[in-house]
Amino acid sequence: MTEGVAVNDFLQWLEGFIPDRVAVSWRERLRACCGALLGILTTGLMTHWLLGPTSALPLLVAPMGASAVLLFALPASPLAQPWSIIGGNLVSAVVGVTCAMFIHDVTLAASLAIALAIGAMLALRCLHPPSGAVALTAVLGGAPIHALGYSFLLAPIGINSVLLLAVALIFNNATRHRYPHSARHAHNNAHRTEDRPHGDRLGFTHADLDFVLKNYNEVLDVSRDDLESLLMQTEMHAYRRRLGEITCADIMSRDVIAVESGTSLQQAWQQLQEHQVAALPVIDNARRVIGMVTMADFIRHAGADSYDGFRLSLRQFLRTGKSDIVGQIMTHPARTASEHMHIIELVSMLAEYGMRHIPIVNAEQHLVGIVSNSDLIAGLYRGRLADLQEMA
Repeated sequence: MTEGVAVNDFLQWLEGFIPDRVAVSWRERLRACCGALLGILTTGLMTHWLLGPTSALPLLVAPMGASAVLLFALPASPLAQPWSIIGGNLVSAVVGVTCAMFIHDVTLAASLAIALAIGAMLALRCLHPPSGAVALTAVLGGAPIHALGYSFLLAPIGINSVLLLAVALIFNNATRHRYPHSARHAHNNAHRTEDRPHGDRLGFTHADLDFVLKNYNEVLDVSRDDLESLLMQTEMHAYRRRLGEITCADIMSRDVIAVESGTSLQQAWQQLQEHQVAALPVIDNARRVIGMVTMADFIRHAGADSYDGFRLSLRQFLRTGKSDIVGQIMTHPARTASEHMHIIELVSMLAEYGMRHIPIVNAEQHLVGIVSNSDLIAGLYRGRLADLQEMA
């Protein structure tokens, strides 16, 4: 019995050597392969053209193969960003060449080159794993590489790095992958109060994530904003699972009062007052939403900096502004949501952008409804009530 347990424990330990399956589609895998093919081919051909056919320098150095894996298969990785590849490769080349020049023991020079390159990259925030191979190449590359001295930084390292990066910039963005994958900063508090943003009041906050990452104390191969986004999407998926499939079409108002951009401001104001609403979608002839006009737009257009001044300005504006039209004051472009969108996704949209109403469109982008904060609250309450009844 004891032997069986020991064998099982050993097999489970061995299983730890095998990583989980890569959770990406075959299309994404093919995209990465094509990117690497194009990147290395272009880099080699352009280097050959720049250095000339008779150059004794290598057209490509081996570390570029590892860089291609990061730039095209993991373009969102912090280790694959432009400063990582350029800074990491150049810094590591300097370290490697220096160690090769002043330390005659090859083994010691190679060991110090790797260690110092890692330290320098961490200090300069340009950690790039293939750059370790750059430092090692400078030490172990033999007489042709040693003869270059610090020229090794320019050719082939600098030229290879810049060319491969240029291809990555074009290819990744052409295939709809944000690159450089810089962090997306959180939106400021639109109300200018001390309250935290809506999304931080429940669930984890930015400070919570920063605290955990600090205590985790290891370099992660995922950007902070991507990690936060994944955690938030996990929360949203859990809410969807508990609430059921409640879409915008289930809670939206369908008899929407809308205006066109050519509608006079006086008519638009009368519509707001008559129907007791705070916002009107602005549509074109095909009922596509091109903007929103709200009470706030009227106030802003009145241009008064005090309450009494606003009353006078608005009264005069409505009395004499018949020639002014909605298109002059509307907010555009308007943010819209699909009728098939789950209401949980709508929560983050309304909260993040401080919206009170959001137009709902169909697959043809035609206006089919509108959702207000009260509609959303009612939908969430209905979903939670059904969830509690099911639990009971």
